[in-house]
Amino acid sequence: MRRFVGLLVLTMCGVLNSNAQDAAVASTPVLDDRYPRAEVPIAAGVVSFPDVIFSRPVGLRPLRLDLYKPKTGEGYPLVVYIHGGGWQSGHTRHSGALANWPAVLASLAARGYVVASLEYRLSDEAAFPAAIHDVKTAIRFLRANANDFAIDRKRAVLWGGSAGGQLAALAATSCDDARLQPSFTANEAKLAQQSDCVHGFVTWYGIFDFASLPEFSDTNRDAATVGSAAVKYLKCSGAQCADKLALASPLAHVSKKTPRALLIHGDRDAVVDVAQSRKFHDALRAQGVQSELVVIEGVDHSFIGSTPDATRKASLHALQQTFSFIDATVGGKGS
Repeated sequence: MRRFVGLLVLTMCGVLNSNAQDAAVASTPVLDDRYPRAEVPIAAGVVSFPDVIFSRPVGLRPLRLDLYKPKTGEGYPLVVYIHGGGWQSGHTRHSGALANWPAVLASLAARGYVVASLEYRLSDEAAFPAAIHDVKTAIRFLRANANDFAIDRKRAVLWGGSAGGQLAALAATSCDDARLQPSFTANEAKLAQQSDCVHGFVTWYGIFDFASLPEFSDTNRDAATVGSAAVKYLKCSGAQCADKLALASPLAHVSKKTPRALLIHGDRDAVVDVAQSRKFHDALRAQGVQSELVVIEGVDHSFIGSTPDATRKASLHALQQTFSFIDATVGGKGS
């Protein structure tokens, strides 16, 4: 028995030594995730790659995205979705009352798009501008790996809800603003060479002007739900952070170069006042930007209506408007 165990140990050592000798060695530390990507069939003609790492903030968890794409073909426009949750919660696989968000994103991919739903650093992990840096890094990562993911670098749209709507709008309006650009190491040169500018953006019940939120208003110091979340996100309150309020507000970045927009909001939203979208829409139009505002009557935040049927109708209406806008902005159907 001892002889058998000895032979087994020697054999295993030989295998381990053989594997060690065959291991590839790079000239610099390798930080990329080299685990084989799992291709998950998720809908007819569509595959998903879950949990793709796109960024590794120092001292924090790796940031991931879920990617959905047609199984065959190449040259597909890119759609980047950014989740809500008051900058302090949420994840890549939910949105409002829609019961199966991955299925929704897969259905968009089936129209001829590569769709990415991404994580970002939450307010407990890092304050503004960390989250917008993460969004811009994800756009650059996807463009840098366009050949691997069958993406057309020249066509991209952002889409976000609530806090994600703020991030989508801020990324779209500030692509040339050096104050909001992420920094990259020498090992991330491919990302630095890419652009984070896009051709359009969609927001659902987004926040565009922080100064008008109750928590930052001189006329109303009562803390609303979104106001409290915004204070946590920006890590400041009152007049002490006027500059930060402007920097974080998409409204302050609107210019004639801002890409076309679709804003959708419920007229009974008790979390984010519909006035946010109305004011932002007016500012976009004043600069000559193509902007469409869709106000859905009788629904609250997340398009929640007074009945399940009202919620369903509002949610599906918002989806249809969004898909039509994306089609009109960047088209679908890659080669």
